[in-house]
Amino acid sequence: MDSRIRHFVSISTAAFALVALVQLVRALTGFAVQLGPYPVPVAASWLIFIAAGALAFWGARMLRRG
Repeated sequence: MDSRIRHFVSISTAAFALVALVQLVRALTGFAVQLGPYPVPVAASWLIFIAAGALAFWGARMLRRG
């Protein structure tokens, strides 16, 4: 794998892992989030946790495979 692509995948994997971690903490604590006048349900955090976690896992697998 090209070093520039490897660097991009490393940063993307770290970013998705951080997003997954933040969403997991929000889902477990039930922290209220509101976008303008609309409350964001905790179920959305579970979905985002799964999606971001899957992308982070996929990136980590790509890095291991080289």
